[in-house]
Amino acid sequence: MIFSPTHLRNTVFIASLLLLSACSPKFDWREVRSETASYIVALPTKPTTYTRKIDLKGIPVSMTMIASEVDGITFAVGSAALPDAVQAQVSLMAMKTAMVNNIGGNIKQEKVLTMPQSMNNPGTVAFTEIEAIGATANGQNRVLFARFLAKETHVYQLIVIGPEKSVSRDVVTTFFSSFKLN
Repeated sequence: MIFSPTHLRNTVFIASLLLLSACSPKFDWREVRSETASYIVALPTKPTTYTRKIDLKGIPVSMTMIASEVDGITFAVGSAALPDAVQAQVSLMAMKTAMVNNIGGNIKQEKVLTMPQSMNNPGTVAFTEIEAIGATANGQNRVLFARFLAKETHVYQLIVIGPEKSVSRDVVTTFFSSFKLN
């Protein structure tokens, strides 16, 4: 039997998720395909989906969020279509600023990385990854890990947010590495 690279990659991905879930029974990772944007991602519980109007640097768009929560930790992917690729790139800064402001936080770390452009096409797409810390009303710190990227006219934001002491980097890595553009 001959396995295609895609089949092999999916098999390794599922095996990795099963191994991680065996170590942490509260995370029941499952692959989710977006109905409104071209991506797949693994979420730790059954997700909910909602769409709302937002403003990205003066551009009104409908952003669809797919999110799930475990023990006060939220995992979400937001996506929106913009009129053109330039506006998509420009809107990334507005998305990042809004997310950091939502937690009343400050960026602790920021870097630009790349990922495959899609599962079937060669090339890469750049994204910005941040870690931000914000205080809650009870004085505990909340941490935000986020990635922001644009591909053609679509923008995406991946977030993990929760109490700083509860969010493990392994869980963030599992979530971020599961995100694949189609």
